[in-house]
Amino acid sequence: MAFICPDCAAKTLAIILRLELPPDSRWDEITLQTLACARCGFAGVAVYQESRRGALESETVHHDGYRVETVDLRRLERAVKSCPTPGDRHCSCFAHRVFGRQDESGRWSGLDEVAREGPFSLER
Repeated sequence: MAFICPDCAAKTLAIILRLELPPDSRWDEITLQTLACARCGFAGVAVYQESRRGALESETVHHDGYRVETVDLRRLERAVKSCPTPGDRHCSCFAHRVFGRQDESGRWSGLDEVAREGPFSLER
């Protein structure tokens, strides 16, 4: 599944790593992802959020990409790679604790310490 790269506009932007996170007060699914373009080398972060709350057969999906500083991206990559079960949103490893944080109102805040620009749309 490739997306359009925000730098070179080629359909070569791919999800490289994923970290499934616990639901919060708004979202039933939250997935933190790293992105890389096979053509130009662009790298960034994406957040996939899905809510199935409300009317039957209704869902809301947000999938946004962000430009991030290289140091923050590398820190995220190391953390996700250190997780024994990145697909388990109930894992209690370092990566899940750091990037799965929620604020006092129960909203996901795991990217608050990552300097990011954007968002940019993830288009196929």
